Amino acid sequence: MKALLVFALFMALVTTNLSAADESLLVDNNDDRSRVGPPSRSRFLARKHRGAMTCNEYPRVCGVVGSPGPDCCKRRCVNVEKDRLNCGKCGRKCKHTEICCNGNCVNPMSDKWHCGGCNNGCDKGSKCLFGMCSYA
Repeated sequence: MKALLVFALFMALVTTNLSAADESLLVDNNDDRSRVGPPSRSRFLARKHRGAMTCNEYPRVCGVVGSPGPDCCKRRCVNVEKDRLNCGKCGRKCKHTEICCNGNCVNPMSDKWHCGGCNNGCDKGSKCLFGMCSYA
């Protein structure tokens, strides 16, 4: 099994070196200036990756149905009203015990207006303990 792995790695190395050597032999007939430096990349490698579109380049991506959120933070679509890593604005992180509710970091174990979860307020006169209203 080890011999097969070594052989596969050797073949990959040889293939890479041969393709680099073949590329350096190519001559550009449209350019009569002499070239100095490493050979240019192939057209395939020079093309931009057309995979996933990021919101930095295409801001409308975040507005598409099924997007995680309408806001763009660090090339990712997020909802700053609910995202713990971008609560209220990009880069604002909630503490480990907190969640993001309406753009504010709150502790659901003790917050009267967000007891046990966002917008789960306790009745007047009751307290939020351990994420439950009127515990005990």
